[in-house]
Amino acid sequence: MSGRGKDEILEVEYGYYPQTAVSKLLQNRLETALHAGFLNKTGNIYTTDSRKNDEYDSAFLAQEHIEYEYDGKKYVRVKANSYYDGEKFTLSNGEQYQDGDFVWIEVQPVKWLIDEKYKIMLMEKLIFAGVQFNRESDYKTKNFNTTDIKKFMNDYLSKDLFQHNELTFSNVVNTQSKETTTSYRKQNPYGFDFSEVSEEDIIKGSVEGGVTVFLHGRSSEGKSARVKQLDPNPEIVYLITANPDSFAGKSVYNQQTGEMMDIKPTWLKRLEEKCEKEPDKIHILFLDEISNVKSNYILNLAFNLVLDRELDGKWQLPENARVVVAGNEKCDSISATEIPQPLFNRMAHVFITTTVDGWLKWAATPKEEYERLDYKRTELESKIHPAIYAYVAYRGEEVLRTPYNGETPNADPRKWELASKVLYTTKNPNMLRALVGEEITKDFVKFCEQQVITIEDIVSNNYSDQGLQYMDISEKYATAVGLSFVTDENLEVVRNFITKLGPEIVATFDSLWVHGDDKRLERIAELRAEHLSMGGQKR
Repeated sequence: MSGRGKDEILEVEYGYYPQTAVSKLLQNRLETALHAGFLNKTGNIYTTDSRKNDEYDSAFLAQEHIEYEYDGKKYVRVKANSYYDGEKFTLSNGEQYQDGDFVWIEVQPVKWLIDEKYKIMLMEKLIFAGVQFNRESDYKTKNFNTTDIKKFMNDYLSKDLFQHNELTFSNVVNTQSKETTTSYRKQNPYGFDFSEVSEEDIIKGSVEGGVTVFLHGRSSEGKSARVKQLDPNPEIVYLITANPDSFAGKSVYNQQTGEMMDIKPTWLKRLEEKCEKEPDKIHILFLDEISNVKSNYILNLAFNLVLDRELDGKWQLPENARVVVAGNEKCDSISATEIPQPLFNRMAHVFITTTVDGWLKWAATPKEEYERLDYKRTELESKIHPAIYAYVAYRGEEVLRTPYNGETPNADPRKWELASKVLYTTKNPNMLRALVGEEITKDFVKFCEQQVITIEDIVSNNYSDQGLQYMDISEKYATAVGLSFVTDENLEVVRNFITKLGPEIVATFDSLWVHGDDKRLERIAELRAEHLSMGGQKR
């Protein structure tokens, strides 16, 4: 497939080569599948130099890497070969490795830039490394044909590149006019913003989404300053000095009625007044020093506020109030204790480290320019965001729950529910790292970036049958899960489309759409019968 980039240079994708290091989560999955014997060999191999980086006087010595297929994509496994033993380095996936570590690399189409005047194809990126120009003793040779690099390119690279021997669709702009070109797949059907986010962005997004935020960090790192940038006048409760009466209120005897009367704590009265006075703004209840609380009673009251927005079973927080908590790490405070897992798992976790640039930015921002958060009462389209529903349905138990270590966020069903709120509010999947952790978030972002076909595409016939053959199993499954939200009005046309993706995908779609509903089961049975009566040819 050819096309032109923004600079109007002609681009084509031709050949395949290992190019991108996979995420840590996928790397672990591939390692497990390899040792369990679940990976299929494609018959293709890729060649690199087996010499160590400091073996300058040794000639090129080929070593082969087997290509495996997993989940519709292809990968090779290579061993890191770095200059310095024990020193870590970072690859394209953002992960750190050291010499001798195994790295999984995804095999991807190679993009070429075309010089149309001189009829020359140039690789957009140099996609191999570690092969020296020539042995050091002959480094300044004038005969390029005798060098190690020329031998490698002629004897190995040129053959490895074209083992697949097929042209592939490219994501570049098609050379035909946009008016006459129909796209066959739609990228980012959820309308997500995949831009990087700062810790401040995550705090803001979580607060707006109604998710309690836990600010971790040393004393004097500016945790309260982050809160005041969103609410200049938050209601602050220092839990380490709180007592049952000051935090939960008290009961007094009413001599006139002869009954006990509950009196709200002062902080709750002030918070209610603020929320009533400015109903269109979010007001923050900031519970500080939560990791230093020794009283189980106070901790349970805080847990109640985080989980149910309720104080001691008596009073609810105002709708436009949000909870933020803060605490010190055990390594930074001798009085700090580990937060109980149920409480830990009900919050988004942001780890505050004040940098020079960040501090200077804060110091130069006048208080009147702080960003107050508007309160908008919204009804979510569905309990769980369709993207999260699709991801968990596809990945299964390994992402529904991940191990808890008490230090960094892990995934569990409750966390995914909180993540859904943040995703509905911010539309940025990168925000979820404060809830389900870095690795799961990276894998989720990659899943969401897949190109799928939406209900709107099918109804408007905005796809081509030719393009469907280039969808891998992951994209087909993601498409089926997304389409399972179709209403009965468009069910028939959507299910007719699904039949083009294969019987396994149809079965997945049917199961997700029915979801235990007898009436829906009958509807699917009718469509199956109709499809069979037409010899399976209905479209």
